[in-house]
Amino acid sequence: MDGDGSPVVRVSRRIDAPAAAIFQALADPTCHLALDGSGMLRGAVTQAAVTGVGDVFVMRMYYSAHGDYEMDNHVVEYEQDRRIGWEPVAGRGHPDADAPDARWGHRWSYELVPDGPGATIVTESYDCSRIPADERESMDGGRIWIDSMHDTLRRLDELCTGRRDGD
Repeated sequence: MDGDGSPVVRVSRRIDAPAAAIFQALADPTCHLALDGSGMLRGAVTQAAVTGVGDVFVMRMYYSAHGDYEMDNHVVEYEQDRRIGWEPVAGRGHPDADAPDARWGHRWSYELVPDGPGATIVTESYDCSRIPADERESMDGGRIWIDSMHDTLRRLDELCTGRRDGD
């Protein structure tokens, strides 16, 4: 729970890969299309890997209500091989790009905790506690993303281990 009692949605998965390899994939925007469990990403505009708090990486997106647009992801958490997180801001082509409140205050983050030799517990979090209450309600407090988050972690596992679920 956060300060106002709104839950932060979290999904975890044990991946048989070292934290450094997993972090490398998460820090590389060009890998995000392969990891996307939401089906909204269309590719990376930014080609360079994230190196620290303050970096911004841009992703091409598609959502039926908005069409094609970009999101500018501001890195707000970065601890090498342990944690990475960003706050998306409406970018080029998004209907809210020029709005004074284009930065909604929601956050995507990943925490990596080693779990024995060569394995890592990865927790993906979505925190929408700072967005307006009506928006938070429309996404069921962020719970609408749970299936996508499970799929993202499955894809991350496949990318980092070379194995598909069930192999």
